[in-house]
Amino acid sequence: MMVFEERPSWLQIVLHLRSSVLTRIWGRLLTTTLFALIVTQAFQFELVPGIEQLSLTAAPFSLIGLALGIFLGFRNNTSYQRFWEGRILWGRLVNTSRSLTRQVLTLAQASPEDADALAGFQRAFVHRLAAYVHALRFHLRDEPEGYRRDLSRLLPNDDLEALVASSNPPIALIQTLGERATEAWQRGWIESFHLPTFEASLTSLTDIQGGCERIRSTPIPFSYTILIHRIVAVYCLALPFGLVTTTHQVTPLVVLLVSYAFFGLDAIGDEIENPFGCDDHDLPLQAMSTMIEVNVREQLGETDLPAIRKPIDNVLS
Repeated sequence: MMVFEERPSWLQIVLHLRSSVLTRIWGRLLTTTLFALIVTQAFQFELVPGIEQLSLTAAPFSLIGLALGIFLGFRNNTSYQRFWEGRILWGRLVNTSRSLTRQVLTLAQASPEDADALAGFQRAFVHRLAAYVHALRFHLRDEPEGYRRDLSRLLPNDDLEALVASSNPPIALIQTLGERATEAWQRGWIESFHLPTFEASLTSLTDIQGGCERIRSTPIPFSYTILIHRIVAVYCLALPFGLVTTTHQVTPLVVLLVSYAFFGLDAIGDEIENPFGCDDHDLPLQAMSTMIEVNVREQLGETDLPAIRKPIDNVLS
């Protein structure tokens, strides 16, 4: 999914709650702020004997905060690189799909008596290509129920059942596309010197899928994520002990603002680490795969096409 907000004002951005990281971290913010309030009252009214001895200076928090900010920035940059690489790969998928459709429609030629057979081959080839794009989305999002639900309009029943039985349905479809191109070459519809062009496009699809699978199956090391979560939690919970003697009753508010910054950065890194998920800020794979299907089937002259998806409540899925 992806958030699309048309020309928001500064105030609208500040007050925007839908798709805001605040919806993910409000529990953590509430916990640290309430804890800071308890600590502040305990210091202010000396509710616990000797509690003033727990007071800390601001110096260690300044040093740790600086290092933590750099650490979180580095992790978020890593997450965004994964997100952007995923977008580049799907951009290549758009281009390769359009190019492969053009190739099968312009490079495959037949005699007049084979014109109907060639048209059937081209239509089946392009439909399989559109099915591949949707299958890749289901594969990346681990949605096996989507194959039968959405691909029955693009594939014959036998092909669909074989696809569902495969351990990697998108690769099975690429195999089928390669076999169909070879059959067309054997029938003389594709010239020998054009066949490598089809092979290059199919290889590009395989490379794109491999890049997407690498991002999905290789998350940021979990020990790295645990370390950041723990440091952020300890820092925010210990912060009132370093502020209470200087900020007094305002300490909970200061802790709230600092915690929002650190917890927010931490949560954003988590959300965009996997760009192929279904969070609001993940890539809109359903909209992109539908757009590709419409593009390639339009080149066949078809008009009974799915509707291009539009943002709903400023979120494109």
